[in-house]
Amino acid sequence: MSELNTNILILKSPLRNNKSNHSLSPIMKSFFYPLILVSIVLISSCDTRTEAEKIVDKSIEAHGGKAYQSSIIEFDFRDIHYTIYKTPESFEYIREFSHPSGEVKDILNNEGFVRTVNGVELDTLNAEWIGKYTRSVNSVAYFAFLPYGLNDRAAIKTDLGITEIKGEEYHLIKVTFSEDGGGEDFEDEFLYWIGKDDYLMDYMAYYYLTDGGGVRMRSVMKVNEVGGIRFQDYLNLKPESEQTPVEDMQELYLNGKLEVLSEIILENIEVRKLE
Repeated sequence: MSELNTNILILKSPLRNNKSNHSLSPIMKSFFYPLILVSIVLISSCDTRTEAEKIVDKSIEAHGGKAYQSSIIEFDFRDIHYTIYKTPESFEYIREFSHPSGEVKDILNNEGFVRTVNGVELDTLNAEWIGKYTRSVNSVAYFAFLPYGLNDRAAIKTDLGITEIKGEEYHLIKVTFSEDGGGEDFEDEFLYWIGKDDYLMDYMAYYYLTDGGGVRMRSVMKVNEVGGIRFQDYLNLKPESEQTPVEDMQELYLNGKLEVLSEIILENIEVRKLE
């Protein structure tokens, strides 16, 4: 499409600079004008993204853009050290912590999950524990990398329109997941409040089924910008009933009906650029 646009500029340039000697004949006009019209239509129709996808793309750009794909990110969360790398094609999440049994290292990547203790791989983990550890590692990585992870192949994004929280207008985006590629928790539902003007994600809410299920809302309490990426700490909020529909969380938040459950704080953040 860029080549087509360049050709249009070349065609129009002589007409602009020397109109008296190079005016188009009726036959030439009948050829070039339809060509230009078709070119404009083709250019405008190249973007097939939905409105929700466009909003999410702008949010990803506002939070770090391409820096996500060209960096290895490290941070501490609740006394556990994480190393995160993710591109559209591959990923590797590592968490390391001390345990009475020794130094534990969990590795989750495209190949699967592996746990080592003092450098020795455990081969006695059953499917249940592998699933539990995988969900735990993936959850921390997912939230730390938001909104970047919203462009995963299995993510289905829907634009619910404009809403308002505390005088600020937000695009409200709902995200669900297809069963194919959505993991064990593909039935979870998420809502994201993305600033109408700055495209920053200030709030999120989600409904989950795994580990007993429940519903949560998070609001940004602090921002750290490191290596061109915006990292956010959150207040983690819960309703009185875990059966509350996720769509009701905004109203409950505005009415002060949510309880602070915990704080989500990333510490000692480091961003290493890949060569």
